[in-house]
Amino acid sequence: MKIFNSQSSLKEEFKSIKKGKINMYVCGMTIYDFCHIGHARTFFSFDVMVNFFKFLGYEVNYLRNITDIDDKIIEKAKEEHVPFNLITDKFIEAMNDDFKALDIQPPSLEPKVSEHIEDILKMIENLESNEFAYSKEGSDVYFDIEKFPDYGKLSNRVQDDLDSGSRVEIDKNKKNPNDFVLWKKTNEEPSWNSKWGPGRPGWHIECSAMSNKYLGANFDIHGGGLDLKFPHHENEIAQSECANNSDFANYWIHVAPLNVDGKKMSKSLGNYLTIRDLLNDYHPEVLKTFFLLTHYRKPINYTNDSIKESKNILDKLYESLKDLKKFNSSEVDNEIIDSFKSALKDDFNTSKALKILQKISQGINSNKSDKKAKEKLSNTLKVLGNLLGILNNSSQDYFQYDSSKKISNEDIELMIKERDQARLNKDFKKADLIREKLSSLNIALEDDGEKTIWKKLV
Repeated sequence: MKIFNSQSSLKEEFKSIKKGKINMYVCGMTIYDFCHIGHARTFFSFDVMVNFFKFLGYEVNYLRNITDIDDKIIEKAKEEHVPFNLITDKFIEAMNDDFKALDIQPPSLEPKVSEHIEDILKMIENLESNEFAYSKEGSDVYFDIEKFPDYGKLSNRVQDDLDSGSRVEIDKNKKNPNDFVLWKKTNEEPSWNSKWGPGRPGWHIECSAMSNKYLGANFDIHGGGLDLKFPHHENEIAQSECANNSDFANYWIHVAPLNVDGKKMSKSLGNYLTIRDLLNDYHPEVLKTFFLLTHYRKPINYTNDSIKESKNILDKLYESLKDLKKFNSSEVDNEIIDSFKSALKDDFNTSKALKILQKISQGINSNKSDKKAKEKLSNTLKVLGNLLGILNNSSQDYFQYDSSKKISNEDIELMIKERDQARLNKDFKKADLIREKLSSLNIALEDDGEKTIWKKLV
């Protein structure tokens, strides 16, 4: 098993600290708005990784935090004239609904910053007592990056090369313009009492304190979006290694960004797509297939054509499973399973793994006479698809998916029965009108002998 370690910029053989067990921390959502499809890409990528580790027999302790204290949250609460926790409660519920719709598994533990202020304060006091942190009278508390010679080892930035003018707001209370806040002094709500006066935690310290509490000073994997590599993850390393006098995470995994039509997602550009927006038009597994087509370390570009291509690929996979009457996960082709495992063992190469699924699908379609061999391939396809988070439905349920509910499944079935009767009565004009009506609602009919099968199209 090889993983690309962002810290070394090399593929490294993966070895867990404890045999058969993995401790993994992923930076979660800052809760002030609906999750967009870039968030979906990041957390689905880690979902696939966790699934694969479990498939290999590891026991995975997966921790993903919720940032429920942040300037953006506080600003939104001010705009809406409500307490900050009403904002966070609303969007935590929305996030959970979105992830459930995508069938992204919940982590083993999902701690909130607001529930770990005591742990955060203890870590800051530890850093201050060992002279890694400082504050001037009445000022915020800062981390002194010059006390940590390895600062920049994750992002490969040298302290002398850091451009304070363009990256960091100049603060007269800092020794170095790139020192960062551990505790922000304020009387504004939300705030908590501390030895430095009322305030709230800086952004970076939260993850160090919570990972330390639940996973210990040194753990296996730390992950998140590539945008967090600097300064957030760089600062986590500095705080944690100084507080604990220990290595922090052994492997760093970063998921590359998602653009829409070649540009960064932005509400001002009108290309900001939330998860729920997309699921109004597409089955959740179509979005997953779109993600799987590109390796997690490569940037991905969402377009109307790319999502339609993903749907076409998934349609073909489900089409090849339409004759599978009874799924048996034990009747599989072990040679194909081994080939699939090899693809994911190479730094979670989902694009290669998906091509293996497509090849299995082709084998099913070309294997018309050997029923037993066809069933074995179908079982293999479903097992491996499930591992990637797709093919979790029956072919019928997939093709009849319609989140917009313009017409109910029951009404479609009634219209088909009415059409069947019209055909029996040789009233082909009425039968054609019903087909056209369903077609206008993106419902396609396929006549298979005496049986009519329907599918929802985009």
